[in-house]
Amino acid sequence: MDTIKKEVGLKIPAWLIAIVGILAAAGLFFVVLSLAALRADEYTLPKGLFAQTEDNFDFGPQPVLSDPNYFKTVRDKMLEEKLSFIEADLSAMKVTLYKNGEKEIEVPIATKGREGSWWETPAGIYKIEYKAENHFSSFGHVYQPYSLAFQGNFFIHGWPYYPDGTDVPRSYSGGCIRLETEDAEKIFALAEKDMPVLVFEDDFKGDEFSYDARIPGVTADSYLAVDLSNNFAFLSEEADKKFSVASITKLMSAVVATEYINIEKEVVAGTDLASTSIPRIKPGEVHTVYSLLYPLLLESSNEAAEVIADSIGESWFVDRMNTKADAIGLTDTHFADASGEKSANVSTAEDLYRLAKYLYHNRKFILSLSVDKLGFNVYGDSSFTGLQNLNDIPGLSGYMIGAKVGQSTSAGQTMLAVMELPLQGEIRPVAIVVLGSEDNKRDVRLIAEYLLSRY
Repeated sequence: MDTIKKEVGLKIPAWLIAIVGILAAAGLFFVVLSLAALRADEYTLPKGLFAQTEDNFDFGPQPVLSDPNYFKTVRDKMLEEKLSFIEADLSAMKVTLYKNGEKEIEVPIATKGREGSWWETPAGIYKIEYKAENHFSSFGHVYQPYSLAFQGNFFIHGWPYYPDGTDVPRSYSGGCIRLETEDAEKIFALAEKDMPVLVFEDDFKGDEFSYDARIPGVTADSYLAVDLSNNFAFLSEEADKKFSVASITKLMSAVVATEYINIEKEVVAGTDLASTSIPRIKPGEVHTVYSLLYPLLLESSNEAAEVIADSIGESWFVDRMNTKADAIGLTDTHFADASGEKSANVSTAEDLYRLAKYLYHNRKFILSLSVDKLGFNVYGDSSFTGLQNLNDIPGLSGYMIGAKVGQSTSAGQTMLAVMELPLQGEIRPVAIVVLGSEDNKRDVRLIAEYLLSRY
């Protein structure tokens, strides 16, 4: 989080350092953390310290170690320290603003982003980036009164309306936390730039389902198979060791593209396109960012990654990738480009599990698109036709929720796969990661088939 430190001069109180240490030792689920201006004393945030507390994956029949009350623990301590912050509870559908540790106002959330959609509201801990009394959204082409920006394209705001003054329909929002306008005005008046915003939803809780474990032989230097709902690790080998990840990188590129760019935006391909295994884009062609996501994820197109990143500046885009990695707890991850070509794109199997968990709970449409299961959506068809699904594993297609393969000289073969498997009488979401593999799909198949036969 060195970038955040430089930008906001973040100071962290002693109690938060202590609590994160205690929670990590207890094996708590990750927290998305971008806290700023907490009225602290002497502590400056070092890289990764608060972006992640260890999952401490549970092996065997021991009780699940992840703490479902992490957000409440942090909130209660902030109140004890008499801090000012905003809490948005997406399960209870209410926003509460605390001033110097006291509840100042609580208002209902009118709408949020639909779960599993392009616009699902991201859970985590953020900060107010800026305030705008009447922000015009280039996404929805509507005015958003009393807007508080807290994460890329996401805001807390009042009821939006079209330029002719007509209110938008009362349905799910475009990912923002939408309030009645009179309530938004009250929150806006009390909120301050850099005020922490705690966004919580029950999906981040672990459940009580448990397994016991065995380990099969696979060729990957590093691998991990984990239940996305209770953090149970079925299998693990060198899961905390850094490896080049190759085109798994493109999953984070898709996250940044959908959270920071209007995906309906038309972008122009440059004259010197990156080499890729299945060339499809010609210099000077115009495509929407939405359409480019298809070859990016299905065919691992380096061309698409480059065109998307160049549309807002590659350096800025890659910086957002690393900022997002920090925000969702990928403390041993670094991105060097949008395509994964460079060997400096590194991560661990544990971090990639956390990325899979974020995608599964917050950006499931990215997973669906990666295995060509998106189906009908409001943006219509892609401008690209005849695309191949390079992430498919024959025989396992019915279980696949999302996947991304990668291959390079430095990385060997890599893969992140998310499946819903029938295990011990329930359908369970499972992430399988293999790094440094000789045959990525074979390794994933071995692990999946082992789980199916064992559980």
